[in-house]
Amino acid sequence: MKKLAIIGASYLQLPLVLKAKEMGVETHCFAWAEGAVCRDYADYFHPVSVLEKEEILQKCLEIQIDGITTIATDMAVPTICYVAEKMNLVSNSYASSLKSTNKAEMRAAFRNAGCRIPGFRSFSRDVPDVSDLRFPLIVKPADRSGSRGVTKITFPDELPQAAARALKESFSGFAIAEEFIDGVEVSVETISYEGRHFVLSITDKTTTGPPYFVELAHHQPSQLPPNIQEKIRAETQNCLNALDITSGAGHSEFKITEEGEVFVIEVGARMGGDFIGSHLVELSTGYDFLKGVIQLALGRFEEPLVKDSAFSGVYFLCSDSIALLPYMQQKNDFDFIKEIQNIELKKITSSNDRSGYLIYKSDNRVNLL
Repeated sequence: MKKLAIIGASYLQLPLVLKAKEMGVETHCFAWAEGAVCRDYADYFHPVSVLEKEEILQKCLEIQIDGITTIATDMAVPTICYVAEKMNLVSNSYASSLKSTNKAEMRAAFRNAGCRIPGFRSFSRDVPDVSDLRFPLIVKPADRSGSRGVTKITFPDELPQAAARALKESFSGFAIAEEFIDGVEVSVETISYEGRHFVLSITDKTTTGPPYFVELAHHQPSQLPPNIQEKIRAETQNCLNALDITSGAGHSEFKITEEGEVFVIEVGARMGGDFIGSHLVELSTGYDFLKGVIQLALGRFEEPLVKDSAFSGVYFLCSDSIALLPYMQQKNDFDFIKEIQNIELKKITSSNDRSGYLIYKSDNRVNLL
């Protein structure tokens, strides 16, 4: 039986654990004990922080794992690549993982490769000098996801508070301020093997807007014009190459202006969260993304067969999306999965504040907001 190390054990990793077990793979989850939902489902649970790469390496050597992976979290990526590199397993390089998990390093790599990026400034303390940037700005931690610590500011006197908020959320103590790009937002879901990148789907996004830009919904396939989608696909290839991403899932985020200009915002060397990778891709394309990621980690990659088979999407419940409540509380023709996790509907500042979700599959895009 093949042995798979899964770094992280929150609810985000549960689809990965269940899919691996369905495939007959022995699962070993590594994570803090607190909030470790997967400890009740994995074959083995190891209460080790996902950041402790040396300790995890020694345990993986003892177990003699055959592969290592994660989904939906950037925090685990350096540890995965470090362990895989030491054990000669399939992954990106450790050097690549450091670029893909730090937004300042990422933007430097994009700039060197000629990718289209907003103007930016990285900083580690105090208020940065942004005199060469054009307001409005987006201020955010260099190493977090899920909209944590993200603020849009319009005037210079808003910068100190936004900078303090971003630095407080940062693990590394670094943050960035970048020029705000006005336009629609999409993500691109990919899987890569030996430097070849396969685009699985382009995902349209709906957010709360300023100042925090928390996602309220994701939809596949994208409704953008074909020529714009081709530009996005080409830029995705450039950005993945810029970060030396050669293996595994990818989640790339872009903004598209009214003039059709495509700006890269960031790229994750992992599957997208918010059920995008774990659910929406398979629902809309028929390709089992989770299975593909597991097979690749175990060295058994199969080129993905993708087809436009359906529309899929996910909506998130909060005070901004209270119109979803009737659909959450009754059965609908498009009903697939729904869950209310907290009856208190919060005004959200990050993805942690959302109270529930509804995932659909349909012959048409389902517009609820």
